[in-house]
Parts: sequence; structure tokens; C-alpha cells
Amino acid sequence: QVQLVESGGGLVQAGDSLRLSCAASGRTFSNYSKAWFRQAPGKEREFVAAIGWSGGRTDYSDAVKGRFTISGDNAKNTAYLQMNSLKPEDTAVYYCAARPYLATSRTAQVYQYWGQGTQVTVAS
Repeated sequence: QVQLVESGGGLVQAGDSLRLSCAASGRTFSNYSKAWFRQAPGKEREFVAAIGWSGGRTDYSDAVKGRFTISGDNAKNTAYLQMNSLKPEDTAVYYCAARPYLATSRTAQVYQYWGQGTQVTVAS
């Protein structure tokens, strides 16, 4: 079992930056691919970014490409999502997810472990 806990959300202004963290416990995080998803009120959960367990491959949704960066620190059992140039449409609850596979995936259903989510609100 892997337990994931997100942190770093908050209320910011458009154009600001935030860094979300996803701390893992229970198993060595290095053998898991990780991803971030988000869900805005009234909308379905959507893929944001993913990183393979080696850290060599990353994937981003078109909505965040060039503004967000996913990374991992296996020594700290933590994954990160650096979010720059935030927009009001980035407002959502952000969830960290993980699965014990090398490859990334944009499909929420394949991820076995999820955090409780952290709220990001971007004011215009």
C-alpha cells in the first residue's frame, strides 16, 4: 500500500506560481509512475501531468504544457508539480496519483493510489 498526501495548494492571483507536493509513505516511491489530475466544480477529473518511475519521461496536457513541470525526488519519496503563470481556469482540486508501473498514463482509472486532493484557486 502507498499513502499519498498532497500539500501546497492555496489562493493566488493570475500569473502567480505554486508548487504542489505529493508525499508518499508505505512503499518506496521510486518504483511508481506518478501523475497529477485535477477536478473543477461541475467538471470531470482531468489529466494534468505524469512522470515515469525513472523520471526520464514526462507528459503534459495541452492546457498546462509550457507552464507546469512535474518532477520527483525519490530520495524524499515526493513528487512535485510546479505551476507557473497560473490562470483562473486552473482553479480546481488537484490530486496526486501513483501506480507501480514504469510508463506514464493519462487515464485516471489505471492509477491505484490517490491522495485526498489540495485546492488551488486562481483569482483574476
